Amino acid sequence: GGYGNRTASLVQQVVWAEEYVRAKAPPRSGHIGEKLLAPTLIAHGGEEQKRRFLPPVARGEELWCQGYSEPGAGSDLAGVRTAAVREGPSYRVTGQKIWTSLAHEADWCFVLARTDPDSRRHHGLSFLLVPMDQPGRVEVRPIRQMTGTSEFNEVFFEGAVAEHVVGGEGNGWRVAMSLLGFERGVSTLAQQIGFAEELGRVVRAAVESGAADDPVVRDRLVRQWAELRAMRWNALSTLGDARDAGAPSVAKLLWGGWHKRLGELAMLVRGADAAVGPADWSPSAPYELDVLQHLFLFSRADTIYGGSDEVQRTIIAERVLGLPKEPRG
Repeated sequence: GGYGNRTASLVQQVVWAEEYVRAKAPPRSGHIGEKLLAPTLIAHGGEEQKRRFLPPVARGEELWCQGYSEPGAGSDLAGVRTAAVREGPSYRVTGQKIWTSLAHEADWCFVLARTDPDSRRHHGLSFLLVPMDQPGRVEVRPIRQMTGTSEFNEVFFEGAVAEHVVGGEGNGWRVAMSLLGFERGVSTLAQQIGFAEELGRVVRAAVESGAADDPVVRDRLVRQWAELRAMRWNALSTLGDARDAGAPSVAKLLWGGWHKRLGELAMLVRGADAAVGPADWSPSAPYELDVLQHLFLFSRADTIYGGSDEVQRTIIAERVLGLPKEPRG
């Protein structure tokens, strides 16, 4: 039936993505469109929307970014204030999004906005598709990170025009949660192959530095390997099972914490050399990081972006364990 077909389709996507990573192909610039928007459109979009947006995503002709988090609604996604007012067949979008990955390169942004001004929390939200090339109406400001790079951005909408709403007006929360299921769950299977390569680098660094002779370090390395295997089996066991409300949150907790601990372990096995850059640093030039230093600094954010660990635990507590809801203003 439909459930079986959906699972088979997900398996095909996972196999393709894993083989792409194993081939050490370059990172795909359109991964937000491919891994997040495309399966969401397949599940919730109209036929016209699928015909319009899926082919350019598949061909890499249109790049996408994700307009969810706001300065006052990061992990608390239901608190979004970005507003969208209907004007005939389209909407005017006004508000601010933050931590928007690759917005400086994107052609389109899928935006969670409030289309009912009298609504609260997860009610009255809509999932809009907004073109980024709207001078004077869409402004992107890069956010410089401690890695020296600027993958994240602030995005300001000042009456930006959106002509497409996915899943119908007012159904944005349902669509947004479906998308987060793709982001936090089975899409990480290919990511885990990259994690395995990073773990291999850390093991080699431990051998080269002599840290691998320490039984405590060896124990931590083995633990990282075992947890990575458990992470994979967990993802496979929940593949395509949309009925498990806690599965995406469990997956996010597993890989976010694992990757952060790997970054810390990378610095531990390097010892004092971990604080030394590969080139002379100068106040007048951007500093350089080697691969393991970048891993350590960037992975500090893994337990925050995509929904913080605290929020994931709250979801599991309320939706899976049935514990009393957390008080909210």
